[in-house]
Amino acid sequence: MDDRATGGDGEASIVSFLRAGPPPDRLSVEGWQRWRTTRSAFIPAPRLSPDQYRALPARRRALHDLHRTASHVNLGLQETPMSRRVTTLMRSRIQNNALNFTPGTRDGLMISGGGYQGKTETACEAAAAFEDFWRDLHQQLNPNAIEGTRDLFVPVAYCQTPVKATPKGLCEAILDFYGAPYAKTLRGLIRSVRASLHDHNTTVLILDDITRLKMHREDDQDTLDLIRDLMSFNATVILIGVDIPGSGLLREGRPDPRTGQWTLPSARRGRSDQAATQTERRFDLVDLDPFVYDTPQQINAWIEHLAGTEEQLRLLGAREGMLTDGDMPEYLFRRTGGIVGLLRRLVQDGCTRAMETGQEALHIPLLDEITINLGNLLDRDPQAGEIPAVPAKPTPKCRQKPRNSVFDNKAAGK
Repeated sequence: MDDRATGGDGEASIVSFLRAGPPPDRLSVEGWQRWRTTRSAFIPAPRLSPDQYRALPARRRALHDLHRTASHVNLGLQETPMSRRVTTLMRSRIQNNALNFTPGTRDGLMISGGGYQGKTETACEAAAAFEDFWRDLHQQLNPNAIEGTRDLFVPVAYCQTPVKATPKGLCEAILDFYGAPYAKTLRGLIRSVRASLHDHNTTVLILDDITRLKMHREDDQDTLDLIRDLMSFNATVILIGVDIPGSGLLREGRPDPRTGQWTLPSARRGRSDQAATQTERRFDLVDLDPFVYDTPQQINAWIEHLAGTEEQLRLLGAREGMLTDGDMPEYLFRRTGGIVGLLRRLVQDGCTRAMETGQEALHIPLLDEITINLGNLLDRDPQAGEIPAVPAKPTPKCRQKPRNSVFDNKAAGK
């Protein structure tokens, strides 16, 4: 048994699974790089049998519980059939654009879906995997570095659309990522954005929460024109939003029946300095949908996802099939609507309750006691659909603990 993982003597064992400092802020170069290089660094708690757990000294038992809790709140990102489709298209689009040496507009990508469906994490993981590959290919050096300087190499830039977007505000959000100074005029801001993308050899520009643009405001329409113009900056522009087809962003676009791409001409040519050229902008639109529980294939995909979640849990009474046998798959689907973010929250809170009560397993009566509470999400815009509707909690048939629980005395420290 590894003392570092289970809380042996010495300070290193106490902090081996704890985060040092605040979580990475991906909205800056430093934060993105910290997240990218540490995104797979967390090591879950080791699996212990009930006898092994009870044999631990009190201090090591408490630290192991803390490590198990950390394991449950840091469940690994799982690939789903829906996210696989997004990742495949995103990978091919980024790579094709990165290898395109001709001048002109680069085709973009729109990732649409509901809140808490994993759009951001899926896109960021795919972009980070590309950056890992791209950095290795260039031996960690900026291929466009000016002789005699050490220009920072930033293959991927990640930004969030301001809640009340303006062209100036979007430029400032992009410049904030690089830590670059602001110019005084919009023309100067756009020039600074272009210079930052070029000087850092940025290949991918991700703009999250794009459906904060309501399109009934003039500023929103000008901001969308600016985004279209960014596609001529030799970077792959990836837009992430909630229900993009229903948001109005595509109202001037038209789908190409041959390619499935959306062609978006500039809506306000000549209105301002950043107005797009006559070149039309092309986006692929891909949906990251929740799971569906209708056909045998869809049900099997849901059960496989539950099995992957179950494999990551560290409850002492966990058993194979805990989340996949009997009525549990259908119950979990009814509780979450097939939305992976809601499933994660329900499972996390259920594991906490199971550890606190000594039941050490997930079952329907225990989960009936859990209310899915998404908390006070100040960084999300409810009007843009970024907070999903939580399915109503069913009336529990039974709230009694399983009669054969062998962990009834755990909470008492016996």
